[in-house]
Amino acid sequence: MAEVVLDEIVKRYPDGTVAVRSMDLKIADGEFMVLVGPSGCGKTTALRMVAGLEEITSGTVRIADRVVNDVPPKDRDIAMVFQTYALYPHLSVAENMGFGLRLRRVAKDEIARRVREAAEILGLEELLDRKPRALSGGQRQRVAMGRAIVREPRAFLMDEPLSNLDAKLRVQMRAEIARIQRDLKVTTLYVTHDQVEAMTMADRVAVMKKGELQQVDVPQTLYDRPVNLFVAGFIGSPAMNLAQATVEDREGQLWLTFGSHALRVADELVAERPALRSYAGRSLVLGIRPEDMEDASLEGGAPSDRRMRAECELVEQMGSEAYVHFRVDAPPVLTEDTRELAKDSGSIDDLEAGAGGGSSSFVARVSPRTVAQKSHAVELVVDTGRLHFFDLDSGEAVWDGRPGGGDAKVEPVRRAGETTDRH
Repeated sequence: MAEVVLDEIVKRYPDGTVAVRSMDLKIADGEFMVLVGPSGCGKTTALRMVAGLEEITSGTVRIADRVVNDVPPKDRDIAMVFQTYALYPHLSVAENMGFGLRLRRVAKDEIARRVREAAEILGLEELLDRKPRALSGGQRQRVAMGRAIVREPRAFLMDEPLSNLDAKLRVQMRAEIARIQRDLKVTTLYVTHDQVEAMTMADRVAVMKKGELQQVDVPQTLYDRPVNLFVAGFIGSPAMNLAQATVEDREGQLWLTFGSHALRVADELVAERPALRSYAGRSLVLGIRPEDMEDASLEGGAPSDRRMRAECELVEQMGSEAYVHFRVDAPPVLTEDTRELAKDSGSIDDLEAGAGGGSSSFVARVSPRTVAQKSHAVELVVDTGRLHFFDLDSGEAVWDGRPGGGDAKVEPVRRAGETTDRH
């Protein structure tokens, strides 16, 4: 096992394109770190620099206190798991898993021992004699994992290893990979575009945008206290609802007005985010997570200062919950960050259409017992103690006025052998 450190690493291509900008990241011994971000944000390039597959323009990469900038990939004592399984079709599962060890001239008895132990970990004992064509996608991915495990490396590097699997199998395999990493306690850097994977698997998550780290923290802190608009919009499924709102001070109480809606900010939230008072009479970005809204018909007695009324456009019944889609007559947030998020999610046309019509698309994640119906008015109750606020110009979260979200802190990392909740 080993600590992996990226110290001010930069990747600049000959045409001047900068893929990674002054990236600082420390992955603790035994930690599961996930790099996440939109396509083209530089996460795979960063991983490939750690692996030695991409030349570093400047900065240093250290593995176990050893600078490896000029060390060939095969001598870095790391193992990679790629998007494609890259299994040899003519070799058995056992032969595929042990192939790299054969090239390194490891003794046959030692290869057999390592393959057997890896097969036990991965549940492949009954499949060792099969060829890849006789395996399912999930089994092939396990074999690719086994090929990495038998190396007994200091670190695992994984580049979107689940992207070729169907949705159900991805859920199963991400739990398997998290379990294997926890059992082996091997330092792991995992790259994915899927923020759900990041949130459910990682000890810590590093969010990237255009080659730059935006926030590095434990999953729940990223969710509860995003430091900027980009992180807030990227983390969470469905995504956080965003709209321009004006802050009003009404006899010491802070209210938010957006379109025909007005919500009173909970006193405890004002106390937690004191910089909010400096926005009185000004506009900012209001963020409401879908799950912080509920059908008012199911929330008897909720005060009027926490209610919103709108016309329902669509109801998606998911079994355990329902998604209620509606529009708010308030301008959408048109910034570099929101455009980037909309392009990544494929909703850029909807965002620009909303700008033309002066409305914002919202979704509420409510009880399946909702009475909301398409093309009918729906009233929703908002948890105004869990609202989010961002500066319209900088995109930074509004907390206590200091840059970067004020008192939002990076949580301590989990060391090998320690336990942590996986969200």
